Amino acid sequence: MRRIRHRHGTLTVQHVPTPAPGPGELLVRTEAIGVTLPVVRKLAPHGGAADGPVDGPVDEVVDEGDDGAGPEPLGGEVAGVVEAVGPDVAEATGFAPGDRVTGLCFGDAYSDAALLHTAMASAVPDHATAHDAVALVRGGLVALGALEAARPRPGETALVTAAASGAGHLALQLARLRGGAGHVVAAVGDPAAKGDFLRALGADAVVGYGDTDWGPPADYALDAVGGALLGPLVRGLTDGGRLVAYSSGGGTLAAHELLAGAKSVTGFQIGRVARERPALYAAWREELWRLHAAGELRPAVAAAFPLAEAARAHALIRARGNLGKVVLEP
Repeated sequence: MRRIRHRHGTLTVQHVPTPAPGPGELLVRTEAIGVTLPVVRKLAPHGGAADGPVDGPVDEVVDEGDDGAGPEPLGGEVAGVVEAVGPDVAEATGFAPGDRVTGLCFGDAYSDAALLHTAMASAVPDHATAHDAVALVRGGLVALGALEAARPRPGETALVTAAASGAGHLALQLARLRGGAGHVVAAVGDPAAKGDFLRALGADAVVGYGDTDWGPPADYALDAVGGALLGPLVRGLTDGGRLVAYSSGGGTLAAHELLAGAKSVTGFQIGRVARERPALYAAWREELWRLHAAGELRPAVAAAFPLAEAARAHALIRARGNLGKVVLEP
């Protein structure tokens, strides 16, 4: 089988034997692989930037064969069909060959076949495609968790940054569906290019990061950008407003900017919920599937690239050109 690994940011296509699943593992023949911003940042020079394109060359994809443990694996969401299960998996979990599953793979996700731990796996409902699954399995959980951390109340104004991203376009929808927002503002780097897409998903207003007027103060903001945008975001909140940061954009903030208006900033990490509150994690996942089955939550796939063209997928995300989730297909 093929797998893609990286060494110092350079992608390598390797041809290796298909692995056998160990205890607690499923071998999944992948049909769709989700490309995540953390992986793109990891490969970009100096770790990348949160609020703009990364300078530097586009990653090259070369064929070096299997050269051992040198190149590092790339994780991500996967969806596909179970080909084999590890010892005792069928008895303990009910998963069996032929099942359609999805989940977050921490090993070699960029591959024709991935090893997925059963704790991170879930069945894909009949109403969902593999593309739907990789769009919802992580991005939807991040978006829903960030929204819950904001403690939304019906009728409030919500501001969502990186609103056209894989998680952002779902957060925009969930602010209305789950949070009962009365007004939803989508913030992006290029409103002209992304405005129609975001309004079709329910945004009442679309603003640019550099705009001087974002409209009335927001009651809460769901932020995946950070960096230099952190200050303006907090200043754009109403008194008592809440900002939830759910990406690794960083940034600094003077304490007085919070104190003056009794505002708050909360960091959210979906991995912690998965580890410490698995029942809540599962409940959120079921809620996402329910909203999708009802036609209310619409995951969008911006582009699907062949596995060997992963560099092009990364370049699209680095350039902030995607409208929704970016997917690889073996």
